[in-house]
Amino acid sequence: MQQSNLIAPIIIAIGLVVAAIVFAIVGVLLQTADVGTELRVGRVEEQLQTSQVEQGRLDSEIRQLRTDISRLKDDMAVLAAQSDAGSAPIPSNNWTNEEQIGEHTDTEELTEEMQLAKTRFNTGITQPRNRTMLDVLGHPRASYGTNCQPVTNAKLKALMETRQVGPIRVTMIKPALESLERIMARLQDSDPDIYAAVGTAGAICARLIRGSRSSVSNHSWGTAIDVKLEGKLDGFGDGGTQFGLLILAELFNEEGWFWGATYNREDSMHFEVGEETLRRWAAEGQL
Repeated sequence: MQQSNLIAPIIIAIGLVVAAIVFAIVGVLLQTADVGTELRVGRVEEQLQTSQVEQGRLDSEIRQLRTDISRLKDDMAVLAAQSDAGSAPIPSNNWTNEEQIGEHTDTEELTEEMQLAKTRFNTGITQPRNRTMLDVLGHPRASYGTNCQPVTNAKLKALMETRQVGPIRVTMIKPALESLERIMARLQDSDPDIYAAVGTAGAICARLIRGSRSSVSNHSWGTAIDVKLEGKLDGFGDGGTQFGLLILAELFNEEGWFWGATYNREDSMHFEVGEETLRRWAAEGQL
């Protein structure tokens, strides 16, 4: 009778022990599940954040590529429009070339010598594209047209100055003016007749380049100048150049300026500060 009375409490005690063990196991399992879930959620969140950053980078590259494509289309349209003018025969007396010997009457030989002459200029100097100009100096203004408009960028305006540089009065950014002064001083010493004949068709002019709907002229930043001699502009896109501009081009090149005569659509009156010079000025704190 006493044994039967003990069985019930023993069973109850065993049940309580088993229940406690089960409860503990379930608790451990639930805790482990919570930790695993948190880890998985954390990994998913990290992957999502990484994907968003990568997506942003790709979107930025796509926008830049679309902009570049648009500019390339504009440039191709301009080149196509100028192709007839650019294929005109070049008079041999418009070029100086140390390799030129004797008389030349064949049009193909004249074209070849024009190319040889071009290789003498802009060596080691890169034409600054819009991407470079925007990177170094920012946008001169919020919008552009085909006609000259004022610069509205406050930082760029602060760099501008109008100055009498030798025989010409010009508005450009200060480092460009100082460089131009050195060029004119050397020209006055070496070729006073050319120095006396130098004039300008303008420098600062915030606008789009000829024939383009998106590419901004480097005149917009006050880093380019158009030069004329004896009041006459060199013919645009005709493949030739005034003799005096050849002398000037050597001096501009030595100061790190790019000469427009080597463009696909020749623009011999045009000189602009080269990319390497601009970046050096920026590194020196001049911009």
